[in-house]
Amino acid sequence: MGSAVLSIVGGIAELVLTLYVLVLIARLVLDYIPLFNREWRPKGFGLVIAEFIYVITDPPIRFFRKLVPPLRIGTLSLDFGFTLTMICVLILMSIVRALT
Repeated sequence: MGSAVLSIVGGIAELVLTLYVLVLIARLVLDYIPLFNREWRPKGFGLVIAEFIYVITDPPIRFFRKLVPPLRIGTLSLDFGFTLTMICVLILMSIVRALT
């Protein structure tokens, strides 16, 4: 009985983490679009989706930006907030898979 419950909870946790990875990838796409088309702004339903993506992904990315400030190399600034968030989610997925 306990193993079945753990399996169900693990499956749900893995699904949530997988969906979060997809949302992070969507965030990456939304962050890169203005680099190629400066006039592009989401409108209508796309704006609602973009706002949802930013609301869901901003807290952990901001946390890691405070923990590891952007690295300045001349005029270039490397931000590791997104990368660290993605790595942590992938590590959590590995842990969940190992436990179920």
